[in-house]
Amino acid sequence: MERASPSPESIERAVSILRAGGAVAHATETCYGLACDLGNQRAVQTLFTLKERPEHMPVSALFESIEQAQMYVEWNELAEQLAHEHLPGPLTLVLPLLPGRRMFATPAGTSTLGIRISSHPIAMALVQAFGSPVSTTSANVHSQPNTYSLQEIENQFMHKPQKPDLILDSGILKKVASSSVVNLVGGSIEVLRKGPIRPK
Repeated sequence: MERASPSPESIERAVSILRAGGAVAHATETCYGLACDLGNQRAVQTLFTLKERPEHMPVSALFESIEQAQMYVEWNELAEQLAHEHLPGPLTLVLPLLPGRRMFATPAGTSTLGIRISSHPIAMALVQAFGSPVSTTSANVHSQPNTYSLQEIENQFMHKPQKPDLILDSGILKKVASSSVVNLVGGSIEVLRKGPIRPK
């Protein structure tokens, strides 16, 4: 695992790793997250393997803007309302993928995608520099606690055969619950995971 403080140079290094199919741990407004290229099926498979995540559990996508997200999913009035009220921030909106769009939220792919736009400057800098959506999932081993520091990430992965390729070390984060996740596919709000935001 490489380690680096966030800087233009380390963001550039992170982008190179993402383009090569690797995984990068970085800070978000909740906990540390793991980014990979969601358009690269092999990269997503690697992410699921290193997290020991069951392959039926999709990860969400980090976008740099609502406009970018609208290029990938079927945006509706409810999404527009919630995005206007809560994004950027710790809220994930699950929407149908547009026909012809392929994002690997699981190694096998899905017909929906969780949309997140982070309010954390490092997460935003990373996705902006990469230019395409990246995964947003906690930087932990499945069923283990969320991580809020470099040390916690290292402790969980140090004895694992696969590890994040790079950790962008933003220090110790304030402990915040994982993002709220709501399913908007049916045109109403279905709460899939409770979190810091409670949309109405």
